[in-house]
Amino acid sequence: MEAVSSRQQSIHSESEGTIAFSSPSNIALVKYWGKYGNQLPLNPSVSFTLEHARTEMKLTYSPKPSAEHSTIDLSFRFEGKENHAFAKKIHVFLTSLLPEMPFLAEFTLAIDSSNSFPHSVGIASSASSMSALGCCLAAMENRLRPGWCPDFTQRASFLSRLGSGSACRSLFPLCASWGKSASLSGSSDTTASPLEDSLHPLFHSYHDAILLVSQKEKEVSSRAGHGLMINHPYAPIRYEQANQHFSRMLQILQAGDLDAFADLTESEAMTLHALMMASSPYFILLEPQTLSIIRKVRGFRKDSGIPLCFTLDAGPNVHLLYPTSAKTAVNAFICSDLAPFCANGQWIADKVGRGPRHLSP
Repeated sequence: MEAVSSRQQSIHSESEGTIAFSSPSNIALVKYWGKYGNQLPLNPSVSFTLEHARTEMKLTYSPKPSAEHSTIDLSFRFEGKENHAFAKKIHVFLTSLLPEMPFLAEFTLAIDSSNSFPHSVGIASSASSMSALGCCLAAMENRLRPGWCPDFTQRASFLSRLGSGSACRSLFPLCASWGKSASLSGSSDTTASPLEDSLHPLFHSYHDAILLVSQKEKEVSSRAGHGLMINHPYAPIRYEQANQHFSRMLQILQAGDLDAFADLTESEAMTLHALMMASSPYFILLEPQTLSIIRKVRGFRKDSGIPLCFTLDAGPNVHLLYPTSAKTAVNAFICSDLAPFCANGQWIADKVGRGPRHLSP
């Protein structure tokens, strides 16, 4: 979205108000790993939008004196408490948006945020939080500039991406892609694209059981991990592979081929961690329990014929993906065989969902 002269005009408004959204995390099937420019992906990706792993965010704004319209004035609370580390990140992000949204400096901003799941443990909390913030900012912009940007979802996806690349995919129901590809008409590096209309009905109710192997903060942030791809020896072949996998995954999602889905999804998960282990410096984010779970999942699928598969984000926790028809058998398998490998036996039963929700402040 190109800047226009009207963006540089100050908003002379005495408005004040509160906006609240709940937005989900997403789990990538084809992984985005490596970026360029201002939060742009070096390869296209595909993800399921989740339902229960969410961030709720409330943005309150009130006008400042005109003499103070140069910097961001922000207070931030996470789960009811001031969080200076998070506040600093959000402040930097909002400051970076001033060329795009100069009116933000005209208001005192207060943000209250909470998660339905542990943050910073590889469940893409940045995707849920930044997509929730993107929704709040797009809604605020719509209030202050009525009719300026008619496509709210695309605007929110654009803003979310600037905060966290993968966050732009959380704006769309069920399944979304991000990244320019000849395999998908209308695809873009700047916003995500919805895939709901081309998704086989089998995937409309797919489940994601998130096994919490560890709730410790990740050893390396995703931002730092992406940076390691700049001089990675396997980067060129990875981007070639990722483009091939992207095209193939679109075909699989349309056809409903669950065996091919399991093969490609697991290959992508292992490739992500192989890239981290082959970078310099290298990182090993898998725990022994992670590997034990993977072995048991592969054995379960072979013995039962149930199309249960796993994927991983940049952390040790395991996402188990399976159709609704397998829910009873898989839940029993998790409780009997896999929960002992989880921290305090904890896991989250999630599924594909419809995306963000507007909340009453």
